[in-house]
Amino acid sequence: MNPPTTAEAIAPQDHATLLATVIAALSTRSLNHFAAEARLAGESLQQAVERYEIDYAWHVLGSERLRESTVARLEARLKQPASTAQQRCIAEVLSAAASVQAPELLMSFDNDVAEQLAAALS
Repeated sequence: MNPPTTAEAIAPQDHATLLATVIAALSTRSLNHFAAEARLAGESLQQAVERYEIDYAWHVLGSERLRESTVARLEARLKQPASTAQQRCIAEVLSAAASVQAPELLMSFDNDVAEQLAAALS
């Protein structure tokens, strides 16, 4: 059996650092701010939401889609499958990030979170 990698042996302070990395990578907007941006672009709010795949930040961060994207990016960087511990770490960090989001904040599924977290773990 291979020795655990840094990402597999996550210390509490490292978990906090990973969470800070995710939080720093977020680009969130209030509904009013997003609606104003859509209006300036000549779009309806519905058109903008569909085009940018917008949802509540807590939902995007807690989604299976973002978790799987992060795991895939980590695996591509490592050139090997992510361990169970790495997958658990990703899920925990994304869940923690989701839990601290204000309920009204919006963000796009098209974001840098997966890449930033994968980079921090590799």
